Amino acid sequence: MLDVLIVGAGPTGLVLALWLTRQGVKVRVVDRSEGPGSTSRALAVQARTLELYRQLDLTDTVLEQAHRVPGLNLWVRGRSAARVSLENLNQDLTPYGPCIIPQDLHERLLIARLNALGVEVERSTELTAFEHRADRVCVRLRISGQHDQPVEAAYLAGCDGARSVVRQRLDVGFPGGTYQQVFYVADVGAAGAAMNGELHVDLDEADFLAVFPLKGAGRARLIGTVRDARAERAESLQFDDVSARAIRQMKLQIRKVNWFSTYRVHHRVSERFGVGRVFLLGDAAHIHSPAGGQGMNTGIGDAINLAWKLRAVLRGQGPDALLQTYETERRAFAQRLVASTDRGFTLATAPGMLAHFMRTRLLPIVVPLLFGFAAMRRYLFRTVSQLTLTYRDSAISDGQAGSIRGGDRLPWVRTANGDNFDALASIGWQLHVYGTLRPELRSWCREHELPVQAYTWQESFTQSAFTRDAMYLVRPDAYVGLASCTQDPRLLARYADRHGLVLSP
Repeated sequence: MLDVLIVGAGPTGLVLALWLTRQGVKVRVVDRSEGPGSTSRALAVQARTLELYRQLDLTDTVLEQAHRVPGLNLWVRGRSAARVSLENLNQDLTPYGPCIIPQDLHERLLIARLNALGVEVERSTELTAFEHRADRVCVRLRISGQHDQPVEAAYLAGCDGARSVVRQRLDVGFPGGTYQQVFYVADVGAAGAAMNGELHVDLDEADFLAVFPLKGAGRARLIGTVRDARAERAESLQFDDVSARAIRQMKLQIRKVNWFSTYRVHHRVSERFGVGRVFLLGDAAHIHSPAGGQGMNTGIGDAINLAWKLRAVLRGQGPDALLQTYETERRAFAQRLVASTDRGFTLATAPGMLAHFMRTRLLPIVVPLLFGFAAMRRYLFRTVSQLTLTYRDSAISDGQAGSIRGGDRLPWVRTANGDNFDALASIGWQLHVYGTLRPELRSWCREHELPVQAYTWQESFTQSAFTRDAMYLVRPDAYVGLASCTQDPRLLARYADRHGLVLSP
């Protein structure tokens, strides 16, 4: 019997397949499309995603194809009214800064890595029905629209987008709303001041307009909205219908339009992220405004969160209750994210004289001022990059050492021979001590086959909130499960017993 059937081969489904395959879990990935997408909306790859990609040795491959954005420009009345540097925002927080890679190229990199592991995406294959059993899910797949194939899997993962068939078959609600604007995206070759490799946003009108740089000279992605009469004929809109503003306001000379598409955006969160042996991830579970570049990265976070838990349960190293923490951890984050992006996008695109005054007069002054404060720069970067995401309220988050609590992201620090994230490539539970490792703790870890990393204390570790000689039990997804100021092996034993976990590989 198959371990996990994954429906949907976007970034979320592909990353889930990669993580599971690397952990020895047998998967199949099916997608109703005939081939990989050649156009895309998602662009930003956040620092937290790049950190987690290191566990698959994938980060350098992505960065080779990505464009690193050095600055943000705010435009008013046809000129750049303010510029904010985006360089060195990650200093002492993470090795990675903001970067851009088109989703279609991103998917091709993921597919190539999955193929190298012996897994092929099965195209022109769609799920038509499934049925829960006590120990499996019985699924019916339709291949090339012609014949049906029965499949049995221990678990089913719905990564099949906003119109998820898996979610519909579960009869799970998807409450929320729809933005009145029609979004458009255009991949163009162009010239002009806004084609300098930086991010440019026009503030003049209530409709959103941004120029996102792509790798390579003269390449960019235009993303904008329209809400006037043109929005009523979204399906028939052409680039010529929306290009005048970009040409006028940002003085772009459009030389080539590689592709253009329109779409409507919703802000919704599924009522459930899992029912029995079936789970929802990515856009199947939550959708929101593209503002902030959070959507694709959040789906990837869903995949990584669920992958290690599925593997643990499948291998008898965790109870079924462990899978319930996927919903409690990820749905809470999705709700906060949808609410915050909705508020931000609504404020940024509000009509009226007051909103226009705030966008065109106040923002060009306030934004550079905010970025002038180191603490604010760090806060904004950590928030957008998803470094602040925690699972402190999770059932499997225990303890505290200084300001680091169970459920927090393991802070990144440089060490004598590299950094502390080098050890995370094993994708498994491990214990970290920053300071001196006590012999009895080392013996307990050796006896229970729990990998342990001891780093010679440096005063710089305090800047990342580590407590000297404290111990941190790190989950397979690089979040702290248990934190303690004392190196007491009994705390590890009680943690494992309480949650029914096996901490060895």
